Amino acid sequence: MRKAKISRKTKETQIDVDVNIDGNGVGDSKTGVKFLDHMLDAFTAHSLIDLKVRAKGDLQHHLVEDVALAVGQALSSALGDRSGIARFGSAVIPMDDALALVAVDLVKRPYASVQLGLERVMVEDAPREDLEHFFVSLSSSIGSTVHVKVLDGKNDHHRYEAAVKGLAVAFRAAATYDPRRGGKTPSSKGKM
Repeated sequence: MRKAKISRKTKETQIDVDVNIDGNGVGDSKTGVKFLDHMLDAFTAHSLIDLKVRAKGDLQHHLVEDVALAVGQALSSALGDRSGIARFGSAVIPMDDALALVAVDLVKRPYASVQLGLERVMVEDAPREDLEHFFVSLSSSIGSTVHVKVLDGKNDHHRYEAAVKGLAVAFRAAATYDPRRGGKTPSSKGKM
């Protein structure tokens, strides 16, 4: 089983993350930001990763960013050297009026291109800029290339949720073992 536990403690936050990539999609997030908890639970439900997050901090911005960093570190640790995985995953996900396109490469080269098209300053109880930054911080700490494009939608809640569900489905595909690889590194270089 690909599991990891991460504790991230700074002067600003205390984050504890427990992840099982080969889980059943059980989410248990308590960050103090209701919309973030909802999105983390949506991520677990659609990635089939078990994820437990406990977080507290001084400012909401620090909390959202550090949760993304800690979850990404835990996912990266649980992936190990990434031998035998599919490496690439993508998804096109509808969420009512919204439509999101997400592609993931678990290559260990961090890069994020995120175009959510959010219009409101706040989405539920979370600032738009924190939610946008969440994808960048998560991608960086996983060590992955992530492209997120929300192609349609009028409701910012739906736009963001479609993007999160797209990330979940794309990550699940990329992290899945490919039996044809025979446990080898999914790179023509022989190393990720």
